[in-house]
Amino acid sequence: MPTASPTRILLVDDQPLFRSALATLIDGQPDFTVVGQAENGLQALELAREMVPDVVLMDVEMPVMDGVAAVRLMRDQVPSARVLMLTVSESDDHLFEAIKGGAHGYLLKDLRPEALYEMIRLAMRGETPLSPAVAGRLLRDVRERRPVSPSTTEADDPGLTRREIEILQLVSDGLSNKEIGNRLSITEGTVKNHVHNALEKLQLENRIQAAAFVVRQGWGHRPTRD
Repeated sequence: MPTASPTRILLVDDQPLFRSALATLIDGQPDFTVVGQAENGLQALELAREMVPDVVLMDVEMPVMDGVAAVRLMRDQVPSARVLMLTVSESDDHLFEAIKGGAHGYLLKDLRPEALYEMIRLAMRGETPLSPAVAGRLLRDVRERRPVSPSTTEADDPGLTRREIEILQLVSDGLSNKEIGNRLSITEGTVKNHVHNALEKLQLENRIQAAAFVVRQGWGHRPTRD
């Protein structure tokens, strides 16, 4: 039985030492391989078009072209690549711009290596990995009515089924497809299909925007008292 090909990863960061250390860590995983390294967003676009990586780990602040500008262009030019933004702080003002630009996840650079590997694997399964601190900041700002995307509208009747709403509520709680499947006693693949259908109905691009929609609609779970 043939083994699955390793996930092809492009690293983009203007700090050579950090980039080199990250490449060594990632290449040490049997299911990952680093296919290229870039020091700015423009170079990342050129390499991505040439190599068509599965995942791009993209720094936010870089010379020549920053990560936010690069992710917008990469979404159009290399749509199959899943772009995970890297930042040093959850208070980064570029968070929402990167999400609107099409980023598939937003991670802090202080992640432990094992957590980073899991985030990459989540992205490859079609999920939207967020560092916990980033997720908290995102939902706090959404509750304050800060828009995440012009396409995230307050639909009176979005046409969602009861099951789709239930699953989106769990998405907004930060659960993965596997965790949602376990909670609802359905398969991970079924959860993925429901999320995909819900995103299409709402004309949203990713789970982050879906979570924002749930909060705006007032569908989010509230803590219960014992």
